[in-house]
Amino acid sequence: MPPLDGLTLRRAEHWRDRLRGLLFSPPPAPGQALLITPCAAVHTAFMRYPIDVVFLDRRGSVRKVARALPPWRIAICVGARHTLELAAGEARRLGLTPGRTLPRRLLHHHPGSSQ
Repeated sequence: MPPLDGLTLRRAEHWRDRLRGLLFSPPPAPGQALLITPCAAVHTAFMRYPIDVVFLDRRGSVRKVARALPPWRIAICVGARHTLELAAGEARRLGLTPGRTLPRRLLHHHPGSSQ
């Protein structure tokens, strides 16, 4: 399983940031992801490219992965608390599969951090 040490997250915690997600942004670079929290459902309306969507529970365990979700689709995961949006193919490359747990430091915001 590839290490997740190189994964860099940008956080979307406020309603406007969560609603916008990756809209009007270029695809995330390898090793980059948008962490939307709280979030158990996403849409790809108005998106110009497919994305990988990884749903996580409160502990950071992967519950579900929607790979290469095309524009104009919806993905939902009952029981999810956080959602990662990544470039299509990144979930597979990083080994993000159901049951894998992300390190706590990636999910929890610390004042002064760049996440």
